[in-house]
Amino acid sequence: MTVTPTIRVQREDFDLQAEVDLLSNGKPGIGAIVTFSGLCRDDGGTLAALELEHYPGMAEVEMTRIGELAIERFGLLGLTAIHRYGTIAVGENIVLVVAAAPHRQAAFDGANFVMDFLKTAAPFWKKEHARDGGAGDWVAAKDTDDAARDKWKS
Repeated sequence: MTVTPTIRVQREDFDLQAEVDLLSNGKPGIGAIVTFSGLCRDDGGTLAALELEHYPGMAEVEMTRIGELAIERFGLLGLTAIHRYGTIAVGENIVLVVAAAPHRQAAFDGANFVMDFLKTAAPFWKKEHARDGGAGDWVAAKDTDDAARDKWKS
């Protein structure tokens, strides 16, 4: 059975439970589902929102490539990855990864793998918008994200 990842880049919010149900219904071989939902956070109390931009078409292609690698590497029975774009307020959803596998470790590893590569390889950019209305900065890539991705290369 060939498993194809479900990949979406969208402006609108997603319903985590609905996505889990879509992925798992009718698949009795699934023994574990791991979900990751990334939210817009405000570490210092100064952020109002993030503005997320992406490279249309290329973002979906890269997300699909990452999803296919995860399915193959971890034997996933299903995978959904959704990334939002536009202005996302503090506390709102940004990204969702749902990984389904026969066993828990494969589901956990699959979800982690997808997120580690999404953070570093998919063409998305974030700009901060301050609560005081001040001009925000584009968020720079982090060495810790590269290190998380690189652990999968062995």
